[in-house]
Amino acid sequence: MDLANLPPTRKGRNYEIHAIGLREFAGLRKDDEKLNPFELAYYAKLLVASFEQIEPFLTQETKAHLLGTGKDKWSGGACSQALPDGRKLIVLNPTHTKNRQNATLMEEISHVFLGHKPSRLAIKKKNKDGEIIARDYNAIVEEQAYSIGAAALVPYSALKRFVEMGKTSREIAEHFEVSYQLVEYRIKVSRLWKTYLSIQGDGNRFSNKSA
Repeated sequence: MDLANLPPTRKGRNYEIHAIGLREFAGLRKDDEKLNPFELAYYAKLLVASFEQIEPFLTQETKAHLLGTGKDKWSGGACSQALPDGRKLIVLNPTHTKNRQNATLMEEISHVFLGHKPSRLAIKKKNKDGEIIARDYNAIVEEQAYSIGAAALVPYSALKRFVEMGKTSREIAEHFEVSYQLVEYRIKVSRLWKTYLSIQGDGNRFSNKSA
């Protein structure tokens, strides 16, 4: 494998190799092809249900919270117990854009392909603010899944080429159908941020100033 097409950091290269494997599994051959997580979900044995499909099983109070005051506190969720056909049910936040849903679903797909055990829901303890922690959280596992999913959506080789061509994070995001925040995350972790800023010049085209 050509190291020039891999990020400069050891961790980044490791994540990228896994991501390339996911893209090849999805049948993509070019580094600038868009990856559709909704098509890949079938092979990860994930059943993506719309929020409307689960609404009848939720109380009015729960729906109001998930779509109202709590809408920014969750992106998606997968059931730990498999359905009779072996698939796992996953629901994405309907208030989020399709681009953001792509990243959320890709993270869940990465968990499956990496063989991660699902987080367990159980009231364990309270944090320093007195809030109940009701989920076993493994930061390393979550970082792996998110990073590999993001790399699969926005491959390093294409990202580097687009940055050097002078494309903005929003232009790159539009091409891959992801959020510009995810693109800027990829630029930073791939050690392309200085190059990106220098090419963008005085910042007139820099996305954060037009957000």
